[in-house]
Amino acid sequence: MKAFYKTRLGRIYHADSLDYMRTLSIESVNLIMTSPPFGLVRKKDYGNVDAHKYLDWFRPFAEQFHRILREDGSLVIDIGGAWISGQPTRSLYHYELMIMLGREYGFHLAQEFFWWNPSKLPTPAEWVNIRRIRVKDAVNCVWWLSKTPWPKASNRRVLIPYSDSMKGLLKNGYRAKLRPSGHDISDKFSKDNGASIPPNLIAIANTESNSSYLTKCKEAEIKPHPARFPVDLPEYFIRMLSDKGDFILDPFGGSCVTGEAAEKLKRKWVCVELEKEYLEGGKLRFPIRQLDRKLPTYKLSHPGALWNGVDDEEPLPSDGGRKRPNKKKQGSKTNASS
Repeated sequence: MKAFYKTRLGRIYHADSLDYMRTLSIESVNLIMTSPPFGLVRKKDYGNVDAHKYLDWFRPFAEQFHRILREDGSLVIDIGGAWISGQPTRSLYHYELMIMLGREYGFHLAQEFFWWNPSKLPTPAEWVNIRRIRVKDAVNCVWWLSKTPWPKASNRRVLIPYSDSMKGLLKNGYRAKLRPSGHDISDKFSKDNGASIPPNLIAIANTESNSSYLTKCKEAEIKPHPARFPVDLPEYFIRMLSDKGDFILDPFGGSCVTGEAAEKLKRKWVCVELEKEYLEGGKLRFPIRQLDRKLPTYKLSHPGALWNGVDDEEPLPSDGGRKRPNKKKQGSKTNASS
């Protein structure tokens, strides 16, 4: 199988990833980091299947993942949810996928993560903006799976800055005590370790309107991949779950974001993708330019920040929002994007 593009550490293949994975030896991959096509009901132009057919489509990939993954390796799947066509309810396909990988293929769920995209637009518009019966969908599930309950990992690789409240506790001190929940807050919490252990909520805004990738695609008149995850997402898991020199595979390579992260972190890598046009854009990510980045910190408002009593509450729609609101009546109320 001939490589479409090569770097010092990695390879891009224009191929069916099932064909490629069958060429690999048993237990030869340290980390599979990928974002497969989502099981969306509405067809997208980057190739996906209906949600109800998704599990059958995924099974051959699951079989190969289990065969090629090292015993101490990890499988990380970023997967978005889907709305059932014509109604404000969610498909369960991505949860069914995770359960299938555990029950049928023997994978362990090491931990579930949730990637929060603060820049996500309020969608689906019909349920969120027009009928106002749902909130915007801004989180992807990220399943971290492994062949053993003890995959190699270290959260020391992905520490985050202390919060202002934690900085205050370290500066002013606190009294060690037993919480009502039974959790023992000992005096060991007063030690300044320089950073904090992160939660399983990963906040990364997926905004790159002025990125090098998009700029180069525009210059080369190449259509960019429409469903890229930000490079910070695979970088997080590559850091936490692999060592320098390990082999990272993305079988649904897209524009090779995983390859960019792996190259930067000095891991060997392979991205496999069926659509040649996406690979033409993907190779523009290389060579890697190490840039100093000033990364933002995102904050979530307390859900009750605008709750000022109950006197101004409008009655809930008795039909659950089944009937579309009158446009004139809707326009006289608060703007839908608020």
